Amino acid sequence: MPNQRTVYYLSDRTGITAETLGHSLLTQFDGFEWRKVSIPFLDNEEQAKEVAEQINQAAERDGQRPLVFSTIITTEIRRPIEQANCALYDFFETFIGAMEIELGQASAHAVGRSHSMHNTSSYFNRISAINYSLSNDDGMNLRNFDKADVILIGVSRSGKTPTCLYMALQYGISAANYPLTEEDMETRELPKSLEPYRDKLFGLTLSTEQLIQIRQERRPNSRYASAEQCEQELKWQQELYQRHQIAFIDTTNISIEEISTTILKQKKLKRRLYGE
Repeated sequence: MPNQRTVYYLSDRTGITAETLGHSLLTQFDGFEWRKVSIPFLDNEEQAKEVAEQINQAAERDGQRPLVFSTIITTEIRRPIEQANCALYDFFETFIGAMEIELGQASAHAVGRSHSMHNTSSYFNRISAINYSLSNDDGMNLRNFDKADVILIGVSRSGKTPTCLYMALQYGISAANYPLTEEDMETRELPKSLEPYRDKLFGLTLSTEQLIQIRQERRPNSRYASAEQCEQELKWQQELYQRHQIAFIDTTNISIEEISTTILKQKKLKRRLYGE
């Protein structure tokens, strides 16, 4: 039976940073079942005292201290958490002091800067990219493909849409996608509508077993989800990628974060973040 531990993610804003960093650290430890509690917008001392009491109760219930990942800036709000019965990993406290010494400057200790509207350029880049990806999903508006940073191609249900949206949301990348269809298979060639954009193309593929599973959930026991159909489409797709020297990635056992980062690296795309 796995060892159960309670984990808290605390933040005075959205909690995204605490959750992302904390999760990355927890993945390095096997044999645990994590009971996760996220508490965002922890922005006053009274709330902090209530959370500290929750942590103490969890420690008593579990018989071991909860792990607490925190990105709380304000000292007065941090203090009750520091006094709670927990193993506290305070990301700002860990790094800010050393950076102040190195840079010879006191930090602003301002709440919410990493996700604030101060980064208007970054914000509007991402909103524009999301709108573009939604408007150019599944081969819609081919005339707008010239504005794409990258065009993902692949058979139906190979993960094109979620990858496009993730790249838009996280990196401000204008990503379109085009589904390879049975009609495209019949020609045995790259669809003519994609010819002008060869340098923007990037392919996605996956295992036959995973494609069958995904399609079964969408259209159970259909020809579309059959092993024969999935195998045939993936074989043709692989030949197409190789014949036209289209870079591609097998997404079977990797996360959407890894897929997106691989695409950005291979296509040498610039992330549009933090006012860049």
